[in-house]
Amino acid sequence: MIEFRTSPEQYKHWKLSFDGPVATIAMDVNEDGGLKPGYQLKLNSYDLGVDIELYDAVQRMRFEHPEVGSVVLTSAKDNVFCAGANIKMLGISAHAEKVNFCKFTNETRNGIEDASNFSRQTFLCAVNGTAAGGGYELALACEHIMLVDDNSSAVSLPEVPLLAVLPGTGGLTRVVDKRMVRRDHADFFCTLNEGIRGSRAVSWKLVDEIVPRSKMVETVKTRAQEFAAKTDRPKDAKGIALTPLNRDISGDKITYDNVSAVIDRAAKSVTITVKAPTKAVPADVKAIHAEGAAFWPLAVARDLDDLILHLRANEPVMGIWVMKTQGDSDLVAQADEVLLKNANDWLVREITLYLKRTLKRIDVTSRTVITLVEPGSCFTGTLAELLFVADRSFMLDGTLDGGNEPAKVRLTDMNFGPYPMGNGLTRLQTRFLGDDAALKAVTGAKGKDLDALESEALGLVTFAPDDIDWEDEVRIAIEERASMSPDALTGMEASLRFAGPETLETKIFGRLTAWQNWIFQRPNAVG
Repeated sequence: MIEFRTSPEQYKHWKLSFDGPVATIAMDVNEDGGLKPGYQLKLNSYDLGVDIELYDAVQRMRFEHPEVGSVVLTSAKDNVFCAGANIKMLGISAHAEKVNFCKFTNETRNGIEDASNFSRQTFLCAVNGTAAGGGYELALACEHIMLVDDNSSAVSLPEVPLLAVLPGTGGLTRVVDKRMVRRDHADFFCTLNEGIRGSRAVSWKLVDEIVPRSKMVETVKTRAQEFAAKTDRPKDAKGIALTPLNRDISGDKITYDNVSAVIDRAAKSVTITVKAPTKAVPADVKAIHAEGAAFWPLAVARDLDDLILHLRANEPVMGIWVMKTQGDSDLVAQADEVLLKNANDWLVREITLYLKRTLKRIDVTSRTVITLVEPGSCFTGTLAELLFVADRSFMLDGTLDGGNEPAKVRLTDMNFGPYPMGNGLTRLQTRFLGDDAALKAVTGAKGKDLDALESEALGLVTFAPDDIDWEDEVRIAIEERASMSPDALTGMEASLRFAGPETLETKIFGRLTAWQNWIFQRPNAVG
């Protein structure tokens, strides 16, 4: 089983160090520390395990080190920065493993960019040796790239000339869209296996500056301090510890403090239930900080994030995720109010950004998502986003067996800005793309408890069957999806989810999906 829970004491491949407002994450990959036997991680090449640790390190920088304003990403090895994804690892990996690896790798790089742009914790890359393929893509995720000028170190994307495959985890897109490298220069660069170094790398915008090896350490320190001086992060604040998650796996049931999942292998589906807080969350900033990782909005984000990653990597055949919620809607609405009221606090900002990233992880997950709104549900505010990530949704009109109160949906201000998708729009803006009247009507319903027919009329749910049809309609929907090719559905759903403006993220994931799935070649797509 692939495990995503880790901590710095367990790292095999990264070293963390701190110098006041500057942190350093140094890549020092253990050759024999791969996730599976059959390959060695030479020259700082990486597999999923290396990126799992990097993801954890980036998260800890944001939550545990508010004093850090800039992060230096570099190599602890001499004359090599990173050789990219390990080719032998890819060669022995199954199709699903490659898909999961590439997607997680790119999400981790997106997380680095998110930290620079929104957490004001700027990442800069000190390329102190050759950076090839995914190694250069790692540098591209940073806001400033420094390349050692030693007549041998270069940056390159050699996949096309050496392997005849697409640089698939964002390299091409970031070169032209983020670095704004001229198209003709990019064309030459991406078909040159030895890469580009020195002054040409700077003039072509592939890096920001070159530094003699003798001055590299000093210049990196100076540059990092310059970036750290621009941050709005509190210099004297104390971070919170990302304590180990509570998770229990018993047979086909996975249980966390705030999330649970039940696997139905015959139906090829997983039912995921996200729970509301059981009491009002603290409203005072000091109390929020004191509660730390137990603060419900952060705790539920961590539980759901880990479950998503676990299911992706360890349950690839479960092609349908059925989303449910459970609990008190008023408590979810109160938690949303707390997040909005304290949005300027560094920790609350980080929690909101983490919820945003977790929801975006569902957006790009290669699974069918069906959301069910039943009596006892709490699709309110933040948890209502689980309604809008769905490929289709069902809301029960009435009750079952004459019990319970009818299900309700309630929108809060959290549905209208804090959780944008990869296209830069909220899920509601994306849902009602080009229909301003519908979006206005939904905005006017904010704060109201909406029953099934009202939710259906506003376009918040796909279907609103009554108690007579509910069981059959839900069952048929799940059975129909299970009978279709997961690859075909992946290609369809990914395309449908990328509506609206094209951004760096939607380009990356749209191209990534097209490259990975080979829809018309895969055995289960052609029978």
